[in-house]
Amino acid sequence: MSTGLAVFDTTVQQSNEWLKAIEARLQPCNRGEAYGAFRAVTHVLRDRLPMEGVLGLSAQLPILLRGVFIEGWRPKDGPTNIRHPSALAEAVEALLPPDFPREGLGAARAVLQVLAERLDPGEVEKLLAYLPASLRPLWEPEPWPA
Repeated sequence: MSTGLAVFDTTVQQSNEWLKAIEARLQPCNRGEAYGAFRAVTHVLRDRLPMEGVLGLSAQLPILLRGVFIEGWRPKDGPTNIRHPSALAEAVEALLPPDFPREGLGAARAVLQVLAERLDPGEVEKLLAYLPASLRPLWEPEPWPA
């Protein structure tokens, strides 16, 4: 189905490609659950980053996912102080649907690794510099099962 506007059709296609990549890392999740994971993880990340980091990341996302990422953002609240993977996982789990088939840390790893693969490497370096060292390993790729 086409919207008749190339910019909209392109962002839908790109957004689906991102969600498919998340879905592949989060088996047995479906596309809707991949969307839920993207939304939960990126909202926790967004709320942890300073404004410059949020704006830099948003500029790298497909337009449709950029809207999901920015939805509900309250920059005046400032960044949260999440410093440990367990706290990040807890914050993600609070935003996931109750019947989500994976734990928060797994969802965070999947989404952050897809971001690391699809964002400009320079942008990823900037984002990592905003985060405490304890959260940076979540962005590193895990080996795929053989």
